[in-house]
Amino acid sequence: MVTVAMNFSAVFLDRDGVINKPVIINKKPYAPTKYSEFKFYPGIYENLQALKNNGFLRIVVTNQPDIGNGKTELQEVQLMHDKLMKTNLIDGIYMCSHNQREQCSCRKPGIKMLTDAKSKFNINMSRSWLIGDRWSDVTAAHNAGLTPIFVDHGYAETKSKLQTCIKVKNLKSAVNKIITA
Repeated sequence: MVTVAMNFSAVFLDRDGVINKPVIINKKPYAPTKYSEFKFYPGIYENLQALKNNGFLRIVVTNQPDIGNGKTELQEVQLMHDKLMKTNLIDGIYMCSHNQREQCSCRKPGIKMLTDAKSKFNINMSRSWLIGDRWSDVTAAHNAGLTPIFVDHGYAETKSKLQTCIKVKNLKSAVNKIITA
């Protein structure tokens, strides 16, 4: 008898700017530092449900350096993640809480969060996607063998590091690209 291992397809989602609204200051995005600032984009439930209905695991991968920088408390971020998990539309959340200077392997564009999820959920990376709104998301997707989708909110920051990717204006457009691919 031959046992065939099942490989799953996944959509990795950045949190701030994809699932929830970032705090915008001078056209630059920042993660909410308080639970009261954590607001989902309209249509989030329908978009995540569409991915689920099409057989995709939904995995959040998020850099949260404000924890390491002392600008927010882990408990505040955990409340945000609890709200996400209560939707029953997220299969896992992976977070890097290191600050930018720590040179860790989990902070995107590093791929440790992605490879940890790959191992846990038996994900086929070549059939999976990463949706993000920053160059570090696109680079992480390339580094991990995922197809990147860039949600372009027109932030005032360099896009020179963006590699080849699919560009969209919102999560709904990204989900439509994925389910029709």
